[in-house]
Amino acid sequence: MAAARILVVDDELIMRESLARWLERDGHTVETAASGEEALARCRAARYEILLLDIKLEGMSGLEVLRRVKEDDPDAAVIMITAYGSIPTAIEAMKHGAADYLLKPFEPEELGVVIENLLRRQQQTRETLYLRERVAEAARFENLIGQSPAMQEVFRLIADVAPTDAPVLIDGETGTGKGLAARAVHSLSARREGPFVAVHCAAIPETLMESELFGHRKGAFTDAKETKRGRLEMAHGGTLFLDEIGEVGVRTQIDLLRVLEDGVFYRVGGTQPLEADFRVIAATNLDLDRAVREGRFREDLFYRLNVVRITMPPLRRRKQDIPLLAEHFLRRYALEARRPIERIGRDALDAMMVHDWPGNVRELENAIERAVVVGKGPQIRAEDLPIGRPVPPAAPAVRLEEVEREHIRRVLDESGWNITRCARLLGIDRSTLYGKIRRYGLRKPS
Repeated sequence: MAAARILVVDDELIMRESLARWLERDGHTVETAASGEEALARCRAARYEILLLDIKLEGMSGLEVLRRVKEDDPDAAVIMITAYGSIPTAIEAMKHGAADYLLKPFEPEELGVVIENLLRRQQQTRETLYLRERVAEAARFENLIGQSPAMQEVFRLIADVAPTDAPVLIDGETGTGKGLAARAVHSLSARREGPFVAVHCAAIPETLMESELFGHRKGAFTDAKETKRGRLEMAHGGTLFLDEIGEVGVRTQIDLLRVLEDGVFYRVGGTQPLEADFRVIAATNLDLDRAVREGRFREDLFYRLNVVRITMPPLRRRKQDIPLLAEHFLRRYALEARRPIERIGRDALDAMMVHDWPGNVRELENAIERAVVVGKGPQIRAEDLPIGRPVPPAAPAVRLEEVEREHIRRVLDESGWNITRCARLLGIDRSTLYGKIRRYGLRKPS
């Protein structure tokens, strides 16, 4: 257990000395105060990790000391000590910011457990704030929000890997924020002053991929009317983000592997080597491990990209973040639409908490945007949200890909093959939709 500086406040000498002795035995630095006034004077002169404060003091009460301490330092950690008959007072103290309370009489072991738990919570809070501050340095990434353990692990990985130049593979379902995580890594890196160049691999036909990535010299092929810089060249000194890397063909995989191995590349039709001075971040919503096993993705390229992997959790597995995200989107879209919607109603929040969110954070964002547009009154109601519609269960023998293909085909047909509208209904972006249309061989009815 980490050592802490603790102030014990009790007007009984024997109690003060006993508590100090127990705490010092556990390695803590302990000071004591015999009254509320003395405690406040000590708190103004020094900072303590924990205050151990008796509720019933002669003169100024423990509750009054708590109130004044919290006024001076809202983050102060105070543990109240109370007798059995003062439990309601202890509960009142918790409402006013006390971190915990101990019920007299208690054993040294019980005191040790309460102190250890509080110190652990303080450490977790410090780590969370540190990671959030580092990730928040990238001001454009306000959607990368979450207090859940899963998102704290994402923040930790981003903070750890960003200062290095190691390739990063970000995987996760559509709409989980892979692009936001990639931008956060870039903005926390030594390359943050350089460009962040995103390549939406699923939206680029394989026949154009080589020219798009590497650029070309004038006259390299029939339509090469002028020399063109490719995405790799544009990313010089910065970060190259290969979104939906699992969608690229074998030829492109070989070309990318060669760049990563040799550190140089050539424009199409060119003979002058160009330095590959960029950090590579790749993202995918596919199971690349499986694609490697099935021979659809090169194993050597996979290992080149998969130096550090960040997995973005689906929203259904971090539902405790939904209220935080929803409030964030509400503030943004209410301001943009100039609508006087101030809060999310309890019925709406309940509906959001039970919904599975197959489109993840992007679906939630779209739902809140719609609710702001169609909502009436000062709060969002459940009926304003485009969720809660029953979905027929898929047959157990049907592959997930087949279910997704049929669902996309149906939404495309219902939207008249309006790509923008279909992508919004599906909760994905246009480039991802184009990739899935190509992947599943979907064709617009004649």
